[in-house]
Amino acid sequence: MGNRVISVDVRFQEAAAVRRTESVPYSHLSVELGHFYAEDFGDGCQELRRKFEQIAHWSAAIPALARRGLPGRRQPRISTCFMLDDYFHRFGTPREVIPQVQSAAAEHGLLLDYVARESSFARHDGVELAQMVVDTLVVEPPRNTTGSRPPLSESGWLSNGKRTPPHVDAPAMTLPRPWSPPVQSGDPRHSIFVDVELWSDEPKRVWACALLASVWQMTRLGVLRHRGETLMRPCRLAGELPTDWDELPAIVQLNPAAAPFCAYRTLTLMDTQYLPVELAVRTILGQVAVPPAVAQQVATRAGGEGLQLPSELVDRLSYVFIGG
Repeated sequence: MGNRVISVDVRFQEAAAVRRTESVPYSHLSVELGHFYAEDFGDGCQELRRKFEQIAHWSAAIPALARRGLPGRRQPRISTCFMLDDYFHRFGTPREVIPQVQSAAAEHGLLLDYVARESSFARHDGVELAQMVVDTLVVEPPRNTTGSRPPLSESGWLSNGKRTPPHVDAPAMTLPRPWSPPVQSGDPRHSIFVDVELWSDEPKRVWACALLASVWQMTRLGVLRHRGETLMRPCRLAGELPTDWDELPAIVQLNPAAAPFCAYRTLTLMDTQYLPVELAVRTILGQVAVPPAVAQQVATRAGGEGLQLPSELVDRLSYVFIGG
């Protein structure tokens, strides 16, 4: 019969094993115009108005920030958003609270495109988002440790370096072990050590504000996926806002003409009291492992627009902290 002239290589693979990474539309910059809690709505929303008045002073600089790295003279796509706390303390109803925020912002020339519920970044549509982000953390084991401290999965604490070793009583007639300070990773000249509590159990699990804010930032950056699928898409409501927070979608599009919710970069304007929380957010996001397919997809999309994104997620975040 002679030698084979055709080689057939057949491979069988389950369709579920090949997951498509869903894409999302991107703005160039997502601007958060506040993080609001119950205390901001007392006394006729005076505190709310004060915050928007301070934010408005910085609003003129936002387009210039959005143009950073944008080739040519293209008009940047900018979307604005804010988040309401319905996780730690529920107050009022969406039908009451959201128009109050919109009105206070409009008094100072600010247009709000999207609103998000903080509780949805703990759990959404049956997916434990906060736990999912914790599971993606890549914690570098500190050198020369004894293993006396429980792992992150048990302790709920995440650090940015090597902690101070626990004190152990020295045996009689021996010198005690000398104290050694905590050390930040990366060998900086002087360490700024951060130890972040991600959750508490009291008696049920309560996720920390810093962790929920990390999920929020990842959602804004368009890198959060569950089995390749986008978890949250902005929803435009056909009728009135609901009177129950649980009936409000995770992200609501308030402005029909808004640019896309997700963006290549984020800018967060907030009061200085949130600075420690955002330091914790950066500590968390500095150790998050974004799925390679998602990271490559975002980089390719940005490259198609002539943009070069930082490889590190935290370098896509920027802030303006506004003092009292």
